[in-house]
Amino acid sequence: MVYVHHSINCAPRTFATVADDFGHLDWARWGGALFGVWRSQIGCPRDELNVITVWPSARDADLAEELLRGVAHVRQIRSRPMRATLRPEAPKPPLRQGNYAFRWFELPDEHWAEFLSLCAEAWPGFEAAYDSQVIGLWRCIDDPPGRASVLLMTRRPDLAMWERSKIPAGEAEREVRRQLSHRYDLCDATWVYTTTLLTAEDRVDSVRWT
Repeated sequence: MVYVHHSINCAPRTFATVADDFGHLDWARWGGALFGVWRSQIGCPRDELNVITVWPSARDADLAEELLRGVAHVRQIRSRPMRATLRPEAPKPPLRQGNYAFRWFELPDEHWAEFLSLCAEAWPGFEAAYDSQVIGLWRCIDDPPGRASVLLMTRRPDLAMWERSKIPAGEAEREVRRQLSHRYDLCDATWVYTTTLLTAEDRVDSVRWT
């Protein structure tokens, strides 16, 4: 399966309408599926959406932008095709509301194996300590040789837990933080922004974050 991350700029004050229209597109007719739609919390413009779609192949993923561009109030789309690595094991959409962090990494391919190993070692402790979940770790498939662009998506229950997860309490949490922090030393660049899930089924986030 190929996942496609779309960063979508909408006309002013239209992000909620655009997200709703995305949810009503007939994705299955074209062989794709909607994995999720997220709104900005911290770090992105109010009317910018993060969308992930799923397709059988990279060739089919070209349909994604065509479908998204056909929705009213969509101004600009930037897309990256990706393949799942350690997670998700299947394209099951996240459905619980929370604080979703999109963290991007860029690193030399020679560090990729160690990067993956650090993630696998740290995640169990991270999830247990902070009531959090790793939704996915995807690697972009359009990178030049020798380079790796990676998207990590994590869910925390709220923004307070985001802050809490940065301040370890006890030796076990310090070891988790050490493993997670070492990933940064392998990277040439990394950046993060937080979002909430517009396609959540348990509750609606109506806070004016941006």
